[in-house]
Amino acid sequence: MRVFLTGGSGYLGRATLRALVRDGIEVAALARGDSSARTLRDLGATPVQGGLTDLAVLRDAAARADGAIHLASHAGPDTAAIDLAAAQAMQDGLGDRGTYVHTGGVWVYGNTDGVVDETSPQRPPRLTAWRLENEKRVLAAAADGGRPVLVMPGLVYGHGGGLADAFLTEPARTTGAVPVIGDGANHWALVHVDDIAELYVRALRAAPGSVYAGVSDQNLPLVDIARALAESIGLPGSVEPIDYAEAERRMGPIAEAFALDQQLTGAKARRELGWTPTRLDALAELATGK
Repeated sequence: MRVFLTGGSGYLGRATLRALVRDGIEVAALARGDSSARTLRDLGATPVQGGLTDLAVLRDAAARADGAIHLASHAGPDTAAIDLAAAQAMQDGLGDRGTYVHTGGVWVYGNTDGVVDETSPQRPPRLTAWRLENEKRVLAAAADGGRPVLVMPGLVYGHGGGLADAFLTEPARTTGAVPVIGDGANHWALVHVDDIAELYVRALRAAPGSVYAGVSDQNLPLVDIARALAESIGLPGSVEPIDYAEAERRMGPIAEAFALDQQLTGAKARRELGWTPTRLDALAELATGK
């Protein structure tokens, strides 16, 4: 099997590329430059030079593959348009031959009332509201013979990376405390980067039109996560409560997403794809940076 991958040199992409190679899959991966190409080669992939706006490159690379996984993202006011055009180019290249796996995120469900699954109403924060229409159009290809699948990761952590590390841990190295929005009682739905990478591999064999919440049923209070992150950088117990206005000032639009109270289950992926997350002690792993 041959898979075309975007975002392969990124945090989640590197883990997914390793998982694909372990599964015996040949990987061609989009490379935006020489540094990215070197990383991809070192991980066992064949680089394909280009970016997300190079639609002909995306279409042709997908046409030479048996499936595609789209992990790359573009930052800017045209994020939605570029993401959708890239997705459609890869779907056009694959036609009805192979599965196209698109990346979403569970933030689109907004605040949840207890533990919910993929059927829950969607109330996204402003940061991810653009995803709704894109995902609807990507999945619509199933009605015309395409094979789209949507994977929606939770808050990805592990190996000292991810959004929590970037927006909470790193600033704490300067301020001396990990910030917590409000009292920190809101929950985050977590998944280890190695576990979500395995879900992407399994999603290549999913039924067209399937949607999966990529969470490992670790729905933990933000304050506990913050304490674990503080432990990881040698600041045990150093947690700083801040109000939402201050969080937005420090973090920007992502503060609204971090303030969500979310609890989700990944039972559907376990049931339908045999996905079995193994990294199930998030607080211990966050505290050690693993």
